[in-house]
Amino acid sequence: MRGGHWTGSEPEVAQAFDRVVEEGTIRLARPWIPLIVTGIVGGIDVGTGVLAYLLVEQVTGQPLLAGLAFGIGFVALLLARSELFTENFLVPVTAVAAGRNTVRSLLRLWSVTLAGNLLGGWLVAWLITRAFPELRRTAIETGTHYATLGINLRSFTLAVLAGMAITLMTRMQHATESLGVRLVPALLFGALLTGGQLFHSVLDSIMMFAALTAGRAPFGYLDWLGALGWSVLGNIVGGVGLVTALRLARVSGELADERSRQR
Repeated sequence: MRGGHWTGSEPEVAQAFDRVVEEGTIRLARPWIPLIVTGIVGGIDVGTGVLAYLLVEQVTGQPLLAGLAFGIGFVALLLARSELFTENFLVPVTAVAAGRNTVRSLLRLWSVTLAGNLLGGWLVAWLITRAFPELRRTAIETGTHYATLGINLRSFTLAVLAGMAITLMTRMQHATESLGVRLVPALLFGALLTGGQLFHSVLDSIMMFAALTAGRAPFGYLDWLGALGWSVLGNIVGGVGLVTALRLARVSGELADERSRQR
């Protein structure tokens, strides 16, 4: 029972819902400067994972092993509490659905976080290709793969899967308050995204930035921009349209009670 009405949800689901709504409310109300900074730091965190990926890929030639190394980027995101664009599908959307804030605030969060992620990621990509010239060939090969996926059904489904995976990771992490347990999906889904070469807007942009800053990449920034727009669309469909929508349907009673309290 919540608010005098039967919700039909398990206690654990209701508790996770409360945590998600509270965190989403905080994220949506974050002032401009902290929001910009956390977005940039999020891009730096993911860029650190890209560095680990390229180092292992260079030595082993095994994307799956390199994907495991990339997990350090998601661990950094979790521990530093920085923002990643695609991690803002489940939590803030749930807060908006619960009546805690507006769609306008959600769009502000998405756009500022994405811009910050890309800025921080480009900076790290430039640093990587300057500090490790021996990684430039691997960076160009990896970035070219994503830049040449094209706008087609295959690349779109890869983007949908990426959005779905990252939102499932967020959902799993908010099912517990244990930091040790929350680290597990960060490592596993980081490996899945990179090892499986899914089409993730921020991660793959940083891969393309590394190729572009390495020089002699067979694509340009306009190609990157087209890939970014297509991957963002697919990520939103996968994260919001699949995982978050079904999650909200599962907690419809809690949502109704929360909205009634906001009136």
